[in-house]
Amino acid sequence: MKFLCSRCGKQEETTTHLPKCECGGLWKLEFTPPAFDLKDVDRQEWSLFRYRKWLALSGEDWKKISMGEGMTPVIRMDENVLLKMDYLMPTLSFKDRGAAVLIANCKAAGVEKVVQDSSGNAGNSVAAYCARAGIACEIFVPEGTSPKKIDMIRAHGAVCTVVPGSRDHCADVCRERVEKEGVYYANHVCNPLFYEGTKTYIYEIYEQLGRIPEHLVIPVGNGTLFLGVLYGLEHLLSSGCIEKMPEILALQSEHCDPLLQAAQNGETFPAAVTPMPTIAEGIAIGKPLRGEEILRLGKKYGVQFVHAPEDKILEARASLAARGIYCEHTTAANYAAYLHREKLYGKMPDTLITMCGAGLKSDH
Repeated sequence: MKFLCSRCGKQEETTTHLPKCECGGLWKLEFTPPAFDLKDVDRQEWSLFRYRKWLALSGEDWKKISMGEGMTPVIRMDENVLLKMDYLMPTLSFKDRGAAVLIANCKAAGVEKVVQDSSGNAGNSVAAYCARAGIACEIFVPEGTSPKKIDMIRAHGAVCTVVPGSRDHCADVCRERVEKEGVYYANHVCNPLFYEGTKTYIYEIYEQLGRIPEHLVIPVGNGTLFLGVLYGLEHLLSSGCIEKMPEILALQSEHCDPLLQAAQNGETFPAAVTPMPTIAEGIAIGKPLRGEEILRLGKKYGVQFVHAPEDKILEARASLAARGIYCEHTTAANYAAYLHREKLYGKMPDTLITMCGAGLKSDH
């Protein structure tokens, strides 16, 4: 496997500490997995590494780093809606999928220290897996991040630096550190090895249900889950496991929607927006670095970009809690977007919604 620049085509080893190509282009992963077949799943391994035949992995370090992430249940909400309980992970969010694979590769490459910027969940996940791997870690988070997420990051032994200002400014500060010190950027957006983990979301659903539901509801800020889902679906499609792509609802906050605006206007780059305060902090990304790729895939597969109404998120959270599902605000936004779409256009039979973050971390 190699990194390949998305702009100039230059190849680079995946062990590089360069966060992107010297020309400024983001890395994409040059890796073609074999055809997917359920008979090749390692059913003796109870973690997402049961799918390692189709993951870009170096060495066997995953065996010491894995905490049993993945294999989260699918439960029924009502006659039309299934919930994928991805907050039932070691650090209580779906980000463990990407962090487990990324940090396993970091360990194999001899990385000694990483930095990352995050709204909380990804930082917590990277900090936890770095603790497992014995890798030093510093996480940058924007002001307003849930104190409980900050507490979790620090509990794993990582330095947590709170940056005044927006989520996008926080990313700029972290990347400046990377440029100045050359430290490894274990970022869930820039580093394509992270998506090798999030694509297991799709493998897992396919193994559990024996199919892919007709509709998938996916939150999109930086697109960490969205891109993994699309890569996984493309793999199943090319492997002959599914005959067509499901319909995908990609939701953004009403207060921060650069991808939705771009998609509605037929643009290929994210719209310029000024993020407003939103309780859906996990998707409050005004400048998604992989926005062009997200929009390209969205257009190719007819993805519907929709809003999660800000004034309906807490109501949706309460509805979920009343059924025993206690999720964080960004996760509740997924259900709020679904209910809003249902109100406008009618029922959506056979819909699967991700429950991507647990509730206790965002009670603030």
